[in-house]
Amino acid sequence: MPGKGCAPSGLASAGGGSDNCGMTLSPLGDAAVVLELGHEIDVTTLAHVRALTALLERDPPPGVTDVVPAYASVTVFYDLVRTGGYEQLCAELKTRAGRAATQPPFETARVVEIPVCYEEAFAPDLGYVAAHAGLRPEEVVVLHSGADYRVHAIGFVPGFPYLGGLPERLQTPRRATPRTLVPPGSVGIGAAQTGVYPLATPGGWNLIGRTPLALFRPQAEPPALLRVGDQVRFRPIAAEEFAAWK
Repeated sequence: MPGKGCAPSGLASAGGGSDNCGMTLSPLGDAAVVLELGHEIDVTTLAHVRALTALLERDPPPGVTDVVPAYASVTVFYDLVRTGGYEQLCAELKTRAGRAATQPPFETARVVEIPVCYEEAFAPDLGYVAAHAGLRPEEVVVLHSGADYRVHAIGFVPGFPYLGGLPERLQTPRRATPRTLVPPGSVGIGAAQTGVYPLATPGGWNLIGRTPLALFRPQAEPPALLRVGDQVRFRPIAAEEFAAWK
């Protein structure tokens, strides 16, 4: 039966908040296993997530079909018939995790600038976020665009980045009633995170701006503009620049 396991002791430093084993393996259904590297969402843990992801992408165990990093974990999807069995796969993953732990963690990140128009027509919830924070709307824009963010996960819809680094003052509860349709490019705040809706979709985050930049491009390789570990900065633009964007 699938079970949990611990990485070699060399992985004990794989990020703040990890348990005594340093890493745990947990089955996710019958076709995936989750490697937990810690319990804190921070830059150090994210660096180890990136290192392990990169190693598994370069040298995947037999049967691995996909590797998905997020926050403090890496989820490995597999074809059980090609793995030699769940226990064999876990042993292979532990070996690679031990190798990843001996490598210098990622310290550099690709920096991606995202232009955002924070004007009223694109920011239906800016006033609410400002009132919640006890700020003027223009102060929210300064704070939001002045912070450095890290992509901790991609999900929900293709290309949607969950960004850590939102100033504490701007943290705002999600809307009690989600919108049935959020325009693509909308920049939102949901509790302690900010993100960008790449596609038209329902959503419950507070919308404070919109970008003309396409974050999901089906014909590109890769189709998602952002990846886990990227550093993101928002640049305020006027409605005229938004309209002129190609």
